Amino acid sequence: MSAVSAQTRPIEVALVEDRDEIRTQFACTIGRSPALHLLRAYPDGESALADLPAHQPDVVLMDINLPGLDGIECVRQLKTMMPDVQFVMLTIYEDGSRLFQSLMAGASGYLLKRTAPQKLLAAIQEVHEGGVPMTAEMARRVLRHFQQVPQPAPELHALGPRELDVLQQLAQGFHYKEIESNLHMSTGTLRTHVAGVYRKLHVHSRTEAVVKYLQK
Repeated sequence: MSAVSAQTRPIEVALVEDRDEIRTQFACTIGRSPALHLLRAYPDGESALADLPAHQPDVVLMDINLPGLDGIECVRQLKTMMPDVQFVMLTIYEDGSRLFQSLMAGASGYLLKRTAPQKLLAAIQEVHEGGVPMTAEMARRVLRHFQQVPQPAPELHALGPRELDVLQQLAQGFHYKEIESNLHMSTGTLRTHVAGVYRKLHVHSRTEAVVKYLQK
C-alpha cells in the first residue's frame, strides 16, 4: 500500500450504478480506504450527466448497462465535458464488443463487478496514475483486435520524437512515474508531451491514443 499512502490527497471518486445493493457495496469499499473519497454516487446516467461536471472527480466508476442512457454513451458525453477525468467501466461479464465500444468512448479501464474489494481499490489507484486496469483476457482481446487493423493512423506522423517516445511508453502500459524515470523527464515535461500527443492525435484519453498507436 506504499503507493496509496504516498497520495497527497484522497482520490475523488464518483460512482454510477443503478442497483442499490451494488452501489452500496462499492460505496462502502471506497469509504474504507483513506486514499479515496467517494464524491458522488448516482443511480442512473441522466443524473450523472446533469450533475457530475460541476464536481470534476478524478475517477468515475461507470456501470455499462444502465437503464435509459447507457454507460457507454454517458461516458462519451461526459468525456467531452471532463477530458481529464478517468472512467472505469463496470460490467457483469466480459463482452468483447462492449469492451471496444467503451474504450472508443473514452473509458480507461474495464472491470468485472465481482472484482475483489482490494483489486477494485488498486484499479482506481492504477487508472489515476495513468494505467489501464482490465483483466488479462480483456487485454488480450484488445491486442488481438488491433493487431488485425491494417491501416496506420496518419496523425502519428505529426508527433515529435519525444512525443512518440512517450506514446510508446503509454502503449507498453507504464505509469506516468515510470515513464518519467524511463525517459528521464520531469512531471511537467511529461504532461506537456502527453497533452501534445492528445492534441495531435485528436483524442481525449490514454486509451484512445494507444488505440491509434496500435494501428500503425
